Amino acid sequence: MPTAARLFAALGFAVVAFLASESFIRELPEGTNPGWFSEINAALGALTGWRVMGGLAGKGRVVAITSGLRTTVTMVVLALVLHSLYEMIRLSMKLRYGGPGEAVLGFFDLVLEYGQLMLTSWPVMVILLAGGTLAAWLTEWAGRRWN
Repeated sequence: MPTAARLFAALGFAVVAFLASESFIRELPEGTNPGWFSEINAALGALTGWRVMGGLAGKGRVVAITSGLRTTVTMVVLALVLHSLYEMIRLSMKLRYGGPGEAVLGFFDLVLEYGQLMLTSWPVMVILLAGGTLAAWLTEWAGRRWN
């Protein structure tokens, strides 16, 4: 059911995902075409904000912080899996893998590679942690204000 808390969560985590994605693009190798990377991640942020954080609103500010971090981790894992899967399919269409087993291993290598690149980027981590906390607080505020 649509609520103000779900709307604020969707908007807040979409913004966090977009800003973190724009910062992450700077960490990618030179010449990498990001395409719709930031927009797709913003949609994932809106989806996880609506589904995860929106349902956890109204339990207090301290709980909101942990809920915001939970939502951020969910959003990041979904983005890593989605983009790694896309890249694995793209590479397999170019016949870069010897078979299906090698492609599956390549998928996990991509998840680890992108995850390590993200975790070692301080700007991305600050945006995710601070932005997720702020979005959670705004969601909690909206849940209390219009409940």
